[in-house]
Amino acid sequence: MSYDNELYQQVILDHNRKPRNFHEMENATHSCHGINPLCGDDITVYLKVDEDEGVVEDVSFTGSGCAISKASTSLMTHHLKGKKIDECRVVFNEFHKMVLGEFDPEKQDHHLGKLTLFQGIREYPSRTKCASLAWHTLVGALDKKTEGISTE
Repeated sequence: MSYDNELYQQVILDHNRKPRNFHEMENATHSCHGINPLCGDDITVYLKVDEDEGVVEDVSFTGSGCAISKASTSLMTHHLKGKKIDECRVVFNEFHKMVLGEFDPEKQDHHLGKLTLFQGIREYPSRTKCASLAWHTLVGALDKKTEGISTE
């Protein structure tokens, strides 16, 4: 087992057992519900956005899901706090392309930080929806979608 694979597993397990920002946000300005029917992942992402500054002041989530889904959501909330909305969309695009195998953070400049741990997920196509559900739900919240998000 490689160091990267070990680190990936440790981070996934840690964020699954103790997800960061795992709570309903009472004063959220944006929220969206997302489901992955294939795996059973079911989350709601909450945002507190300063509309004047265009900054995501706070991010949280509730719900249930597989370890990959929970860890991805937990890491996403931690990574995006304090970022401008435009930056959040850039990180979404990079993350989404990375898990699909269309973007290589080892060869291209990026804004992903620790999120690069998920680059190996592209080798497991059935798990890409687990890793990306939170991100699509985040965009749904930013776009104020009321019908929710589904990976199907």
